Order: sequence, then C-alpha cells, then structure tokens
Amino acid sequence: MPELPEVETVANGVDARVRGQRIERVWTSGKPQTFKSSEAEIAETLTGARIERVRRVGKTIVMDLRRGEVAAQFLVHLGMTGRLLVSQAEVPLPLHTHAVLSLGDGREVRFVDPRRFGRLSVVTEAGGYLGPGAEPTTISVEEFSKLFKGRKLAIKAALLNQSILHGVGNIYADESLFRAGIRPRKQAGRLTKAELARLHAALQKVLAHAIELGGSSVSDYVDADGVRGFFQLEHKVYGRAGETCRDCGTELKKIVVGGRTTIYCPACQR
Repeated sequence: MPELPEVETVANGVDARVRGQRIERVWTSGKPQTFKSSEAEIAETLTGARIERVRRVGKTIVMDLRRGEVAAQFLVHLGMTGRLLVSQAEVPLPLHTHAVLSLGDGREVRFVDPRRFGRLSVVTEAGGYLGPGAEPTTISVEEFSKLFKGRKLAIKAALLNQSILHGVGNIYADESLFRAGIRPRKQAGRLTKAELARLHAALQKVLAHAIELGGSSVSDYVDADGVRGFFQLEHKVYGRAGETCRDCGTELKKIVVGGRTTIYCPACQR
C-alpha cells in the first residue's frame, strides 16, 4: 500500500500538472467499493470546479476545488493498487480505470485501481478534511514524544496507528526504527526521552529522503506520470528478512507486530 512518501510524490506531481485547471466533465465506472461518496455527488461537486491545489493529508490525496464562492475537496485514497495519473485524452484508458476528470486543456486525470481497495469521495463541509492523526513530517520532537506517553502498545504498532500519527506505514516504520536503533516490540510508553528524540529524527529523515527519491516501488506504485520510485534501493531492513544487516552483518529477523510483518536487526536495535 502506498505510504506517506508515495502519496506525497503523487500529490505533488498531480498538483504541478493540473493546478488552475477547470474540470469540464467527470466519468465514473460504477464499480462497487470504489466510491465512498455517491458517483452523482462526485460528478456534481467536481464538474465546473477549478482545481486550486492538490496536496497530501496523511495517506489521502486532497484536491482543493472552488466553483464561484463554493469550496469543496475531492479525496483520493490509493488503497493497495490505486494510481492517479495525468494523461493526454488520446492515450487509451488503462484497464481498471474507475474515474476520469476531463480538464479544460484537453488532458485527463485518471484514477486506476485493479483491486478496488482505493476510495474516492468529496467533502463539502466547512473546514474540509484534516486527517485522523498528527502530521509526522512537521511535528516537533516535544509533541511527537507526547503522542506515546503512557501507551502500552509496541512502538511499531503505535507508529502504524493512523489516529496517533497519520501517513506512516510498514516500510517507513521498520526503516525508522532501524535507524533509531530501537526494537519494534518495545513498549511505546517506556521509550526514553533520548530514544524518542532519535526516533523522531530518524522518521523525519527517512520520510524526507524517500520523498526526494519518489517513494518506494515495491508493488504497483508509480507517480503521476507512471514512473516508479527509487527509495526501495535504500531499504536497510524492509523486505530483507534472512539477509545480512548492511551495517553490522548480523542476520535480519522477521517477526509479527500488531499483525504486520516486521524486520529488524537484533544487534543494531535494542
């Protein structure tokens, strides 16, 4: 599933290509599961609206819209295999296309999702979509540390809890815990101030570097132009169970934390 860096990369790419464009027409596939808002509501909200900005909130792509004095948002959650692409209208539609926004300049924004775990919806309420938890790329170390105070769950599970910290998934939790030297099963509420400071720094550094490299393409993820990311080449632990640690040579171990496969180095992480 695309995580924060992948969603950020897609949102930034779409924003650079379509900001300021007017949505002339909207087509939707009618397939079940894909639409959290009704297709009629999506079409009514988007048609004729100007795209003011495309950005990321947690793992959700938010398209800010305006039609006259009316503001709204189009929300795109990529799910497991979703892609949001900007294409020329004459390019054939990919299989499993579930929404097409036809723009004033003749191009199209296309949502493609083979497994249909992605979700499309609109928000028209004042204040818009804020997301469920804190934003990991901008949170201060003080506020970050407060998030885990008194929590009995494992730190890996806490990092994945979107109501605590939104946007972090399995890849970047494992990579950040490795770089911070912290075992994934350690109880979140028992981490020391120094450990939390290391984890905060590691998480922000990992996320920033992954965004620079266009995210991790370990499955179906591609950016707005259909290009794969490169951060998977930087993975220290994720997807490397049974291989040797690149820092110390110890065999990397695989465990399950909070229902998720977790890879760590028993020598580097304590």
